[in-house]
Amino acid sequence: MRFRPLEKLINLQDGYRRSFRIDELALLLVKQDGEVYLFEARCPHREHPLDAASIRDGVLECPLHRYRFRLTDGALVQASEEPCRGLKTWPLIYEGNEVGLLLPD
Repeated sequence: MRFRPLEKLINLQDGYRRSFRIDELALLLVKQDGEVYLFEARCPHREHPLDAASIRDGVLECPLHRYRFRLTDGALVQASEEPCRGLKTWPLIYEGNEVGLLLPD
C-alpha cells in the first residue's frame, strides 16, 4: 500500500470541499463541523456530482433528487425515488502535515 496525499492540514477549514481524480476513483474531500470525510464524488442514484451538495447535521444531500447520506459512514438515510446503495467512503490517513489515503501498489 502507498500513501497518496490529498491536502495539507493547514488548508482544511470548515466548509472545505475538493474533488480528486485518482486512477478510476472520483473522490470528494470535505471538512464539516471539525471532521474530515472522504467519499465518492458522485451520487450512487444517478451519478450526479456531489461537490455542490448541501450538508447539514452530518447529512449530505444530493442537489439533483435530494437523496441524503450520512457523512460518517455514507449510509443512505433518505431516498426520494427508488432506493440506492450508500456512498462509498475511504478512511483517511494523516501523515506529517498532510491528509490522504492508502492505495494499493
